[in-house]
Amino acid sequence: MTMTLISAADLAKRLDAPDMRVFDVRHDLTNHAAGRQAYDAGHIPGARYLDHETELSAARTGKNGRHPLPSRAAFGALMAAHGVTPQTLVVAYDGSGGMYAAHLWWMLRWLGHDQVAVLDGGWQAWTAAGLPTTTVAAAAVRAGEPVGPGPSLAGSVDAQTVLDNISRPAFTVIDARAANRYRGEVEPMDPVAGHIPGALNRPNGENLQADGRFKPAAQLREEFASLLDGRDPAAIVHQCGSGITACHNLLSMEIAGLSGSRLYPGSWSEWCSDPSRPVAKGA
Repeated sequence: MTMTLISAADLAKRLDAPDMRVFDVRHDLTNHAAGRQAYDAGHIPGARYLDHETELSAARTGKNGRHPLPSRAAFGALMAAHGVTPQTLVVAYDGSGGMYAAHLWWMLRWLGHDQVAVLDGGWQAWTAAGLPTTTVAAAAVRAGEPVGPGPSLAGSVDAQTVLDNISRPAFTVIDARAANRYRGEVEPMDPVAGHIPGALNRPNGENLQADGRFKPAAQLREEFASLLDGRDPAAIVHQCGSGITACHNLLSMEIAGLSGSRLYPGSWSEWCSDPSRPVAKGA
């Protein structure tokens, strides 16, 4: 089974392993400086900070969404610069229930790297366990052997494929945004409210328990099976506002043993940038 989660206790035991890289990807979509500030105030020893706006996204054109994917070559070079090799175990964590960490998890699998896991419960689980923290930034490392691009372990689709699917359905879209955004009642991030016609809704927050950890695999499987209603997981495409929280649903389906779904990276922010694309509202 694909690597998915690692507990705080298990990560603590492996922190000194030579072939390990921990990435802090804490972020705030409304305050882009918050993640770096949080890292500087305290982080897991040895963790390296990555910025979702400047390092894990490509240049924005106004038509490619709020967090367009970098090229696989550029992302592979970024990972190599942090000392990641094809043999490295990468662990990602954030302070937002895993939504940014899940995005890095997906990106690494998209690159072809399968040794990657998300810290279950994130920064909150680490500190609640009384584990050590530091304000010392991770030291520079020798660049690793380039990571890919290799055969992708995670599939994606583009806007045209999603548009064509409306008239000739071959897959089902699942929207990870909050229900009121999906219904088009509010839209705090993008200029148009609503959702892609035919999309189902699974707010990514529903994947978590009250303590911020992921629900057990059996529970996630039951909940997603109910939503899929007999659909093949390989016939599912996930989207959200800009391709980040959709990865939380992708990771949750992997935890549940429902592998094979894909991501629409541009998501709603790309979709609604073209007024010719249809918009649906309501449940």
